[in-house]
Amino acid sequence: MEGVRPLDELNRSRNKRVIVELKGNREYRGKLDGYDPHMNVVLKPAEEYSNGEFVRKVDSLIIRGDNIIYISP
Repeated sequence: MEGVRPLDELNRSRNKRVIVELKGNREYRGKLDGYDPHMNVVLKPAEEYSNGEFVRKVDSLIIRGDNIIYISP
């Protein structure tokens, strides 16, 4: 049995809501619009949270892959 590859899992999550946890206790929630091989992701629209507290809503957001701790469906 073959293991699950991260980019395959991201592809299955396209156009679905995801949670993206970042370094520094930051989190974004939104619909996964796209990604690249470096795991940079685009959320449209997105909500930003810091230390569990809502901060703001944005129409579109690009998150650099090296800041991401995990992406959850």
